[in-house]
Amino acid sequence: MIDFSTNENQRMIAEMIRDFGAKEITPFRKEWDDKNYFPLPVFKKLGELGLMGVLIPTEYGGSGFGYEEYVTAIVELSKLDPSVGLSMAAHNSLCSGHILLFGNNEQKQKYLPKLATCEWLGAWGLTEPNTGSDAGNMRTVATKDGDYYVINGAKNFITHGVSGDVAVVIARTGEVGDSHGMTAFILEKGTPGFKGGRKEDKLGMRASETAEMIFEDCRVHESQVLGKVGEGFIQAMKVLDGGRISIAALSLGIAEGAFEASVSYAKERQQFGKPISSFQGISFKLADMATRIEASRLLISKASALKNSGKSVTLEGAQAKYYASEVAVWAANEAVQIFGGYGFTKDYPVEKYYRDAKLCTIGEGTSEIQKIVIAREVLK
Repeated sequence: MIDFSTNENQRMIAEMIRDFGAKEITPFRKEWDDKNYFPLPVFKKLGELGLMGVLIPTEYGGSGFGYEEYVTAIVELSKLDPSVGLSMAAHNSLCSGHILLFGNNEQKQKYLPKLATCEWLGAWGLTEPNTGSDAGNMRTVATKDGDYYVINGAKNFITHGVSGDVAVVIARTGEVGDSHGMTAFILEKGTPGFKGGRKEDKLGMRASETAEMIFEDCRVHESQVLGKVGEGFIQAMKVLDGGRISIAALSLGIAEGAFEASVSYAKERQQFGKPISSFQGISFKLADMATRIEASRLLISKASALKNSGKSVTLEGAQAKYYASEVAVWAANEAVQIFGGYGFTKDYPVEKYYRDAKLCTIGEGTSEIQKIVIAREVLK
């Protein structure tokens, strides 16, 4: 029999985040959103709670949990503020995750303890201004020069592109279009020729920093290569398998947040002498939301279980990300409808869920790309 119940670690994490969020996140989320402000001190505190190293083994200073606990943390943070869930997920699954998967022992010992506590904030650089998902044509180039590589180019839409202390960056070391022509490097903040660029002024997820990373004759020692030269793109695809679960969890958190707000409002809001939850037009919306949210949760649970067991999650991760992200956008829209005119104001949280949700169908690849991945897998 499959056990769908949450474990003790998940319950502990959920309760801890709710307590933390009531003091450190909820009172400030509107201000952060209005000012496009990245609350770095909050992530330092999350590091103290072990939430910035959820998947990092205890031998490297992390919490040593699995994907079930990791998903719970993202969901609960995203219900409070999706921006915080997004940044926490990017730090954990992309930067830290890449080093954990492909770093040598020396690299893991050097970087993972600092990332696990958020002494150092992590960034991950794959996307470029003119390539997007067409990573094979990336223009950021690393040229060998003795014991060093000289990197020139730029990355954009990078979470923590300015504030990150350490970044995993994929650059082209071979021919254009060659999937074995890219290499991953670990770069530290302050490396000459490496700097943050313009910060994006976004529709949603405004408290999660998104910015450029710029490389101008940036010299990186060959000891900073992650894994083997030429394997950067292959590594990135494996990292993104886990990243899709992260975005699915982020989507689930948004959908749950919008749903819970809608249920509460529908019970309190009176029309014609009774709560609007008593009208089928509203109650049916809530029924649909609850059902699709549960379907999202089950897809994510399956992908998480497979990831924990070390099995491929290319198909399951893409399915979870595709479905959950579409549900998040749909559920946020339904929540605005339930709130009516109030849902269009900043006095209630659903307008923020509505804006934040759209990134979920874009981040870690659009819904259309997920369909390509799913189709490729089922047609094998």
